[in-house]
Formats: sequence, structure tokens, C-alpha cells
Amino acid sequence: MTETSITITVKDTTVTGVLRASAATASLLEQLPLELSFADFGGQEKIAALPAPLALDGMPSGGSAEPGTIGYYAPDQALVLYYDTVGYYNGIIPLGKFDDVATVRDAPAFTGTLTAN
Repeated sequence: MTETSITITVKDTTVTGVLRASAATASLLEQLPLELSFADFGGQEKIAALPAPLALDGMPSGGSAEPGTIGYYAPDQALVLYYDTVGYYNGIIPLGKFDDVATVRDAPAFTGTLTAN
């Protein structure tokens, strides 16, 4: 399977997305379902600490992100929902995409549930 459908609750709204197959994604899927506390960071992303690090076998050492990217920020062991463009940084590992950028961007800090479909 090359993609896995996911849902993320943001307040009372369900945001859908897909995760591309990779070592990092596989280790994230093993942790699901997860209830995560997201906070805004830098006016460009919502970030939440994961309970365990993701596997980085075969993953690039860094990357960039466009709005709607689901990523992993390895130095902080965090799942990131990008709602603005972020240039290349070491440690950014793109995992997939989500569909409702405005809902994520406009939400204040929130606790959301991440599940695979």
C-alpha cells in the first residue's frame, strides 16, 4: 500500500489526509490512534509531541513543506501540520498531506485525535 487515509479531529471538525508509505509513516501508524495536543509554532504550523520517535530508515535528513503538509520534525519528536510554506530545514520529514488548511490554521491550540481509516 502506498498511501494510508487518516483523520484528524480539530475541535469539532474532522480533517482528512493521506500518509505516504515510508519507514516513518509505518512507525507512526503503529502508534495510532493518538490524542495529541497541538500548539501554534511560528505562525506557520501546528505542532504536537509524539509519545515515541519515528523510524528514519531511508528518510531524507531534511525537507521543506507547503501548506497542507503533514510532517515529522525529528529534533523535537513532533508531528507537524503545516499551514504555511516552510523552507528547507534539517529534521523536517514530510509524511503526507491534509485537506483543510484553513481549519488547522484558524484553530487555536487544540487536542486532536489522529486515526487511520
